[in-house]
Amino acid sequence: MSTPVTDRRPPTAAGPAAPWRTPSTARTHRWVAVRERVAAAGFMAPAVLLVALFLLAPFVWTIYRGFFSDTRTSPFSWFDNYALFASDPALVRSIQNTLMWVVGTVALPFVLGLAIACMTNAGRFSRLARLCVVLPYALSGSAVAVVWNFMLTTDGAVNQVLTGMGLDSLAQGWLLTWPGNTVVMILANAWQATGVAVILFLVGLQSIPPETLEAGALDGADGRQQFWHIVLPQLRPVSIIVIGMSLVNGLKSFDLIWVLTQGGPGRATETLAVSMYNETFLELRPGAGAAIAVVLTVIVLAASWLYLRRQLDVKGE
Repeated sequence: MSTPVTDRRPPTAAGPAAPWRTPSTARTHRWVAVRERVAAAGFMAPAVLLVALFLLAPFVWTIYRGFFSDTRTSPFSWFDNYALFASDPALVRSIQNTLMWVVGTVALPFVLGLAIACMTNAGRFSRLARLCVVLPYALSGSAVAVVWNFMLTTDGAVNQVLTGMGLDSLAQGWLLTWPGNTVVMILANAWQATGVAVILFLVGLQSIPPETLEAGALDGADGRQQFWHIVLPQLRPVSIIVIGMSLVNGLKSFDLIWVLTQGGPGRATETLAVSMYNETFLELRPGAGAAIAVVLTVIVLAASWLYLRRQLDVKGE
């Protein structure tokens, strides 16, 4: 009796063969991928529509409106509204004030916030000191302006204190002459903005590992050397946030200036944000106001992009 011969092939070295993907299986995978993309687009659609409706559409309309004059005889004016930056003395002064605000609102909160955070990071009365510094940040810009208006008017608290101390020669109208009025408003803004810088720097200081400071002390580094070579480099991410926030807030400052001086006397203390409001709603020149808004937006975006690009290049990202 003969045994039937079966085909017993040894298994290949490549292992078991991959399952064969039929056309129906491939279509199923494609349908699942399409369905996932449609679902993701559906979740993103409300946010995209809101951004387009409340941000992109007004910005596009503002750019369009900036090329039209505010007269009926020659509505399309090309770049006449943008030429006001070179011919209108009020806008020239507004650019100068804006640059002063940018420098002051970036440098003062950064330096003061870092110094106060380092001094109150540890100590018996550190919590009370931090509360006194951070409390103004909880106030609105209008409330801060009311407080400083009480102090800086001609018969305000500052002049009364100076008179009481026998320093009558130093008493003056703090909000009446340029550039002193712009400087005191920058100081008022720094009084409020320093609070958030203190909070951020305290978070950065408390996240520094103590072992790095101990290692520096063992290597013979004193307090100043530890600050410059150990503490400050590790505060770089926090510094980027503080400077970026201060830069944007300085460029768009409005409420403090408007409550204190309304851009006056005359238009001496206007920044670009105040000039945009003044031209659009008070002078009834929406074309010029739109041009100022476009220029201010470009300045904010360019300054933020250049700063962040430089920081990322330094970090090697």
